[in-house]
Amino acid sequence: MDIHQTSPASGASSGQSGIAHAPVAPTHRSGANTTPRAEEPSFAALENLYRSVRGQTQVLCEPLETDDYMLQSMPEASPAKWHLAHTTWFFETFVLADYARHYRPFDPRFSFLFNSYYEAVGERWPRPQRGLLSRPTVGEVFRYRAHIDEAVYELMAYPMDPEAANRILLGLHHEQQHQELLVTDLKHAWSSNPIHPVYRPYKPDDGARALARWIGFGGGLVSIGHDGSAFAFDNEGPRHREFVDACEIASRLVTNAEYQEFIEDRGYERPELWLSDGWATLRAGRWDAPLYWQREEACSRWLNVTMAGLREVAPDEPVCHVSFFEADAYARWAGARLPTEAQWETAADAAITGNFLEGGRFHPAATIAADDRGPLHQVNGDVWQWTASPYVGYPGYNPPAGALGEYNGKFMCNQFVLRGASCVTPRSHARRTYRNFFPPEARWQFSGIRLARDCA
Repeated sequence: MDIHQTSPASGASSGQSGIAHAPVAPTHRSGANTTPRAEEPSFAALENLYRSVRGQTQVLCEPLETDDYMLQSMPEASPAKWHLAHTTWFFETFVLADYARHYRPFDPRFSFLFNSYYEAVGERWPRPQRGLLSRPTVGEVFRYRAHIDEAVYELMAYPMDPEAANRILLGLHHEQQHQELLVTDLKHAWSSNPIHPVYRPYKPDDGARALARWIGFGGGLVSIGHDGSAFAFDNEGPRHREFVDACEIASRLVTNAEYQEFIEDRGYERPELWLSDGWATLRAGRWDAPLYWQREEACSRWLNVTMAGLREVAPDEPVCHVSFFEADAYARWAGARLPTEAQWETAADAAITGNFLEGGRFHPAATIAADDRGPLHQVNGDVWQWTASPYVGYPGYNPPAGALGEYNGKFMCNQFVLRGASCVTPRSHARRTYRNFFPPEARWQFSGIRLARDCA
């Protein structure tokens, strides 16, 4: 990777305020002159957010035909129909069942069919077999969504228990996670289709490309994690202090052209570059390139499966769909390493800008020379960025009580943290403190690489 040196930044980054799980401010319909805190949505704002998020999920389904809703290409992925039903089940199970008077389930069997992993809620249909659920039909699932929406709107029409509002807000962020997964899982399912379906076309990048530079960040005691001012998932806190070593971080993401140099230097054939488990995974899966890359032998070029069909690998776009093992091996080959999540968070700019789901590209974009969003480009959007940090609880972390405590805490084992959001992450879902996590071998997620290195 051709990285140009810059002088280190002076001092340590202090870590600006993260975002925390704050309660929704009640709207007093009796006429009392009470103004909620600006960062807390009122009930009226919550209703607007509900309409927007639920509507966005259905917009994502507009390019699909009925046959597409049933595809499940691997146990880790889910059919689009299941995502539609499960996100609706969440509101029925955790909001309506507890807070809507006289609510009766749309279909009692759905509690079993569309539970994901909540052991406290009850038994569930096996995840690898979600693609076998031809019934209920797609039409029934959309009627289920409409039924639940009507019941939630009715609940929101009157002053609510603040905990009910908090659960609705959690459910909306949960649905945004599944919006991203819906596109990600569909891409995996379509990748094996020889006609290479097109979800949505996108316009190729143009303009001069930004050079990569090493940006220095001073070390010291910093605060990371959310500060409790607005919504965040429980695993983003508590805010705490960590000592961070001074380091240098690449100003932009690793590109396809740079990763191709790794491939051409026999990067997938050199065990000294790989962690032991990574080498075993590579051998078992016969990896020789990122997921979705295909070599066209006739002219020795690489093609890439995208949501716009099969395209030639664009050299300046960020490399995407690589596992933690591949990211770590590439960093080792480049004479660098992956940043820790504390280093990533303290270096990241607080402004949330980038290439997100709403842009309709559904593919990473190259960063251009005129990109002047701060010392680091592509901090948010484009690809999730692997860090060197295992996914564990922050000091003082305790999962919430009850079934909702199973949301994040139970997965704090054998996974690594990714930061920064991707091109299929909703813009309003991205946060500087967001902690995504996946097993080190996973690569169907829109995941890429930002390099770091220790200061000399």
